[in-house]
Amino acid sequence: MSLLTTHGLDAFYGDFQAVFGIDFRLDDGETIAIIGANGAGKSTFLRALAGLLPANPEAVRFDGRAIGGLPANKIAKLGIAMVPEGRHLFRSCTVEENLRLGTLSRRRGRWDLARVYDLFPALRARRRSPSTALSGGEQQMAAIGRALMANPRIILFDEISLGLAPAIIKDLYRALPAITGEGTAAVVVEQDINQALAVSTRVYCFQEGRVSLEGRPRDLGREQITAAYFGV
Repeated sequence: MSLLTTHGLDAFYGDFQAVFGIDFRLDDGETIAIIGANGAGKSTFLRALAGLLPANPEAVRFDGRAIGGLPANKIAKLGIAMVPEGRHLFRSCTVEENLRLGTLSRRRGRWDLARVYDLFPALRARRRSPSTALSGGEQQMAAIGRALMANPRIILFDEISLGLAPAIIKDLYRALPAITGEGTAAVVVEQDINQALAVSTRVYCFQEGRVSLEGRPRDLGREQITAAYFGV
């Protein structure tokens, strides 16, 4: 049985439907990349998984349990954490205070402050600084660290590289094996196709709110991906 599945998942913003009938699966320890153009429904899909948008209960199942439409705090307590697009750190809090907010899920596990600081040494040096004093890359590290402090079984990365310099993106992706190497599954929304293919076990391409392609990177040709990405 897969760790996380969706069956015919629809997602809406009010009356506007942004995701149509998504079938998806994620197994223990997998890293799944979701690619697609702006507006393809990638972030909307993650928001539905994380409980930030309504969903039919049976449309999302986690570890065999129907969780569609549960509040975000309950989904976090079950073991699904999200690194949101834009990081959304608390401006009035220090770096360490932002990290500690991840423990509100009260899940036990291997991730604590010491391990997060070992993964991202720059955060240890800035731990008492306000989050507003961090660079974009450091803010992304803090957002990832906060999610890890929840000790999730699944971590959802929404646009992990958005607005960051190439060198910083490489540093962030170098940290990914340490996150997933002990069994944590990951879903990575990424517009950089080459990066997505390099880190993923399987890849889904979204086009206009629907899955246009799915498979293992080694089995997908560039022409297939281009056609699925742009709908040509």
